[in-house]
Amino acid sequence: MKFLDLCKVYIRSGQGGGGAVSFRREKYIEFGGPDGGDGGNGGSVWVEAVDGLNTLIDFRYQQHFFADNGQAGMGRQRTGKTGEDILLRVPVGTEILDEDEETVIADMTELGQRVQLAKGGNGGWGNLQFKSSTNQGPRRANAGQPGVERTIWLRLKLIADVGLVGLPNAGKSTFLAATSNARPKVADYPFTTLHPNLGVVGVDNVEFVVADIPGLIEGAHEGRGLGDLFLGHVERCAVLLHLIDGTSGTLVEDYQTILDELSAYGAGLDEKPKITVLNKIDALDDEEREFLRGELEAAGAENVMLMSGVSREGVTEVLRALRAEIDDNRLRDRVGEVEENQPWRP
Repeated sequence: MKFLDLCKVYIRSGQGGGGAVSFRREKYIEFGGPDGGDGGNGGSVWVEAVDGLNTLIDFRYQQHFFADNGQAGMGRQRTGKTGEDILLRVPVGTEILDEDEETVIADMTELGQRVQLAKGGNGGWGNLQFKSSTNQGPRRANAGQPGVERTIWLRLKLIADVGLVGLPNAGKSTFLAATSNARPKVADYPFTTLHPNLGVVGVDNVEFVVADIPGLIEGAHEGRGLGDLFLGHVERCAVLLHLIDGTSGTLVEDYQTILDELSAYGAGLDEKPKITVLNKIDALDDEEREFLRGELEAAGAENVMLMSGVSREGVTEVLRALRAEIDDNRLRDRVGEVEENQPWRP
């Protein structure tokens, strides 16, 4: 399935049905009076956050969503049928933006959240509604109200607890593959990761979600490389895991580049808790490890951890450090953990 996190959608709610002008015409009833029914209301356009989706690819093939119009009223006091509503199903974490791509209409952050985007027009009154003591034979009825037509943008920001940031080939995808069942593409060239990947990581009987985004380079906030197209996916994270390639010859410059890009992007990314990890230590000896750790701490990094995603050295310690930074209400109990000596049950 292809990944799509931004799309343009055209929606229109249904128009209300017009009221009817009708009179009761029956044999032997001289003054039947008005009996025109009201028109039905037009259908509305709703959006709902559902489970099982992590992309907006469905909206690439259908961009127009029109609710049904209300049926016109009829004689014998019959009200027109209400138009059917239309429902847009989006992944949890989707932002609904106005046409200017800045005004937030709704933020679908909870499963089952439902928001009305366009209300259907009201049905018009039939001539029965205008009957009075001074006007017992009205010959007027209201037309139905028009529907609402608007253009909106859907922008997906994945719901994850940990966001992986770093330069290309810092080992982010390798870390995700080593700690979860996710299988991102891993290769030895920059920008192997072209779209975000999610993985569920478990440690100490709890689970949390890790998001791996394409690598950042200098000037990413201005659109260089893959730019800031995917930085929005780590805006909702509780903690950022900053991976640094220990085999790079420009260690401190790499560290500072990511900090500068997070600060330039804004949205509070530079204020989030960060765990700095010196990665690929399987290629370093003990003396080099301590020297590079000291270089990073001298540059401002705090409590630098050592890890190798390939040999899994230090991985568990990093996962526990991440767990400590995540709020308890965001952690989930591990599924499938069976206590010892517990009898099997179907």
